Amino acid sequence: MTLNLQQHWPKATNPLPIVIFGAGSIVTDAHLPAYDKAGYQVAGVFDPDLEKARLVAARFGCAVFETAEEAAEQRNVIFDLATPPDAHAKILRSLPDGAVVLLQKPMGSDLAQATEILVVCRAKNLKAAVNFQLRFAPMMLALKDAVDQGLLGEIVDFDAWLALDTPWGLWKFLEPLPRVEILLHSIHYLDFIRSILGDPNGVHAKTMGHPSSKIAQSRTAAILDYGDTVRCALSVNHNHSFGRKYQACEFRICGTKGAAYVQLGVNLDYPRGEPDILSINTGDGWTEIPLTGAWFIDAFASRMSQLQRFATQEDPNLISSVEDAWNTMALVEAAYESSATPATQIARKP
Repeated sequence: MTLNLQQHWPKATNPLPIVIFGAGSIVTDAHLPAYDKAGYQVAGVFDPDLEKARLVAARFGCAVFETAEEAAEQRNVIFDLATPPDAHAKILRSLPDGAVVLLQKPMGSDLAQATEILVVCRAKNLKAAVNFQLRFAPMMLALKDAVDQGLLGEIVDFDAWLALDTPWGLWKFLEPLPRVEILLHSIHYLDFIRSILGDPNGVHAKTMGHPSSKIAQSRTAAILDYGDTVRCALSVNHNHSFGRKYQACEFRICGTKGAAYVQLGVNLDYPRGEPDILSINTGDGWTEIPLTGAWFIDAFASRMSQLQRFATQEDPNLISSVEDAWNTMALVEAAYESSATPATQIARKP
């Protein structure tokens, strides 16, 4: 079986220069390499740590903005906010009305901040999207294309299963945060599920830490309620530290005509990672789809390409706009509320 499935977003014909706020590891490891690979010009970078910004600019051959005001006053550019979620609203207020913006996920630290960001974007008429780049990974673009073509039929089951040994020590800044696993990791999966199945009616969730970890939450179980036909469940364990053999980071999507299996390789043996995998079965056996790229870094290039094409009117719709991303944040908030709510009590034997 030969399947012709989309894996990359078409590049913009007349792209705009990019102004980046932030010079952290996500910029040096993903944003800048992806934009360079795609051939997009970076006009400059700003970071409150000016020396760090200068080092990044020298490494990637772009300019440095010495103040946030200088960066924000640029015109006919795309602003890429690779900044902490609680910094987004202030920066957005400083940008020109009608500007094109890409926001690092999450869209705020909670739903209240997401709502503030949405209000600012509406008031300033910003063309703003959130960097939920898992949607744009080659394997996920191909999976979405297969679903949209009807190759799997009506989707009735969606399982996300993760048993990982995530090296949380790489991110010391996470240790004091009250919300970690769902807000900063599984948010990708919840957002992608929404792109396939739409908005659920509700969610049952439990998220918790682990005795070996200083992180507030590193394990999550969740059920998304899509009524009586679709079953959707996530089992996420970042503390499965017993060797690679039985670790996993995978989705299983089943429909009335076929099924798909996805391995998200970057999370296995992180940060070195393993290959991504997409296999599809439409009734005549499993076919592994040859992938021409990986989540990191190709998804970041495709995410930017879609925003670029929307900005230049080559694409009619903006994917993961702040209007849509707010719904992902609402799902995240509901999951935390569910986790904090007592479970249904079991009757005691009389």
